[in-house]
Amino acid sequence: MSTLASFNDRMRVLIIGASGAIGGALVDRLAEHPRVAHVLACSRAPSLHASAKVEVRPIDILDEASIQSALTGVPHIDLAIVATGLLHDSSGMTPEKSWRALDKDTLLRSFATNAVGPALVAKHVLPLLPRQGKSVFAALSARVGSISDNRLGGWYGYRASKAALNQIIRTLAIELARQRRDAICVGLHPGTVDSNLSKPFQDNVGDGQLFTPGFAAERLLAVIDGLEPAATGQLLAWDGQLIAP
Repeated sequence: MSTLASFNDRMRVLIIGASGAIGGALVDRLAEHPRVAHVLACSRAPSLHASAKVEVRPIDILDEASIQSALTGVPHIDLAIVATGLLHDSSGMTPEKSWRALDKDTLLRSFATNAVGPALVAKHVLPLLPRQGKSVFAALSARVGSISDNRLGGWYGYRASKAALNQIIRTLAIELARQRRDAICVGLHPGTVDSNLSKPFQDNVGDGQLFTPGFAAERLLAVIDGLEPAATGQLLAWDGQLIAP
């Protein structure tokens, strides 16, 4: 388990997307951590949690009033992680393999969930980060959002919306540094995790490259623990490696 020793003790943590595979694993790990005092677990479909440290609240990241409601009464947040994302859904939405598959509504849904939602969350969370001492706002992004790393093409909406998220993270980080010199704002690539998001594509994953949600959560927390202010605005992989824009 990551020590989280780089943070002040008695941490207050926010997890958005707590009902998902990675979000749920993060909540579980943080609820067990001795340095964590409180975990606010938010998702569209909230569920009960056994730990008394965990407070569950509903949220819809595309509804700004819902975000404000979920954060009502929160005094401060030391670590916030947005663990949400949209690649496909039960309505038939799938990643585009060709420009012939481009569709306005599908593209707009991708951008809304993968870029606009996290941006709205940041709008209301960043003011809750402490003025002094380490704090982190992180959003799950993806390596495929790297423009320079795009060699295969396809997946237009997901790639472009994650690239937009990476730009939003960078821009938030610049403004945040002017107000809170110890605060850090980053995008995190968790790798390919055994989850509903990756399930239709797992046959293409190499041996040893499909991670359990628990492993991904541990690795992400280790990366977060090792972050210093100079890393703000970056996109980092689960192993701590920098991913180029």
